[in-house]
Amino acid sequence: MEINEILRRLDTPFGVSGNEKEVRDVIKELFGGLCTEVSEDALGNVIGILCCGKENAPTIMIEGHQDELGLVVSGITDEGSLRFLTVGGFDPKTLPGTEVTVHAEGGNYFGVIGAKPPHLVKGPAKGLSVSDMAVDVGYSKEKSEKIFKVGDIITLNTGFVQLGGSTVAARCIDDRGGLAAVVRALELAQNLKLDCTVYAVATVQEELGLRGAKTAAAQLVPDAAIAIDVCHGTSPGVSDNAFPLGKGVVVSVGPNLHPKLTRQLLDTAKENRLDVQIDVDSGDTGTDAWEIQVAGTGVPTALLSIPLRYMHANYEVGDSKDIETTARLIAAYLLKFKGGEQLCY
Repeated sequence: MEINEILRRLDTPFGVSGNEKEVRDVIKELFGGLCTEVSEDALGNVIGILCCGKENAPTIMIEGHQDELGLVVSGITDEGSLRFLTVGGFDPKTLPGTEVTVHAEGGNYFGVIGAKPPHLVKGPAKGLSVSDMAVDVGYSKEKSEKIFKVGDIITLNTGFVQLGGSTVAARCIDDRGGLAAVVRALELAQNLKLDCTVYAVATVQEELGLRGAKTAAAQLVPDAAIAIDVCHGTSPGVSDNAFPLGKGVVVSVGPNLHPKLTRQLLDTAKENRLDVQIDVDSGDTGTDAWEIQVAGTGVPTALLSIPLRYMHANYEVGDSKDIETTARLIAAYLLKFKGGEQLCY
């Protein structure tokens, strides 16, 4: 499949952290056509295994997280609107005016996030917080109390849009873009004669503390791992520690990342004429790589990132070429991976 088709399929279903079932079903379907076996663990991680058919073959994990940001109902106002809290790190100023879906027990209901109009704000303007907002569902308090309850999940109704050239906008390229690279890498690997077994993993609850990666890596303990996530893309006013879109995958270096594995990925990119950019992370990368690295007795781990504009906003913008490059780099490295002394310091 083309990257845009994969990304559209992954971006359409909802999967707020801790409530990933809808997207999980799509991931299992995509993995099912490409892996030897597919399973789901107790936390909700989806694990696809692509066996090479060789006894005692080394194992390598490629992973991205399936969860996205969302909201949760925390109360009902006297006017019948819904108070909410965020699930994950939304920037509150991006939320007013956004159309949402409230997932209630009796069905799905549309609403719009409202806030006090700027005309009515007195005194020095202050930054909005979620306590200044509510979801207007159009019902009275009495009606809302019959339909909605505290704890109902709210999702944004933004979706996949093709922009100019190869750029795309979508609700959660973080990290469905990373998962699209995993799916595409699995497609490319179908025609390769591998010497390793591949664990393709879609983890849960990354946005709440890398929880799925911690449990998945603990149960699999692969010989090596490649985490795929996003990083900041350059945009007006954003240039420090940011990378241009369309210029290739970003390879991270730093103590969270295994130096020899990282160097081998960079060499593989050069051999295959794949565009890469380099990011220096001097500590916690803030990605699943942080937990995977210390699973069991330790896992040599690398991090590939897709440049992304407007991270954690209601639309994120990326470049499908960068996702394709990420997938091609992963597939090329899988062909070379033999485990054993390959990663010894």
